[in-house]
Amino acid sequence: MGKRDKKAESPPAPGPFNNPFAALSAQREALPAGPPPPEPRAKPEPRGPARAVVRMERKGRGGKEVTVVEQLGLPASQLDTWLKALKGGLGCGGVVEEDALVLQGDQRERLPALLEARGVRKVIVG
Repeated sequence: MGKRDKKAESPPAPGPFNNPFAALSAQREALPAGPPPPEPRAKPEPRGPARAVVRMERKGRGGKEVTVVEQLGLPASQLDTWLKALKGGLGCGGVVEEDALVLQGDQRERLPALLEARGVRKVIVG
C-alpha cells in the first residue's frame, strides 16, 4: 500500500490545566468603566509663507534663463526641501542661492500653481 494508516484521533483536551485568567473573565462586567476615549484633534493645516516673488533672470548667467523665487522667508533647511519638491514638479534643475530658489529655465507660468499648492498665500510674478 505504501500510504500511512491514519491514527484514530483522540478528542481535544477540555482545556488548559491551569488558566489563571479564567476567574477574571467572569468578573469583567463588574469592573468600572474606563475613561472616555480622547477626541481626535484636527491637525492644523500647514501654512506656507505669506508671499513669494517669482521673476525671470538672464543677466550674469551666460545668457541662460533662470526663474528666481524670492521672499519666501523660510529657514535654510526648508529651502532645500522646497527646492527638491519644485524641481521634481517642474522637471528642471535648480539651486539655493542665499535665501532664494533658482530654477533652470523660464518657469513663470507653471510655478505659481505649485507654490500655491504648497501653501503660499500670495504669488507675485514679475
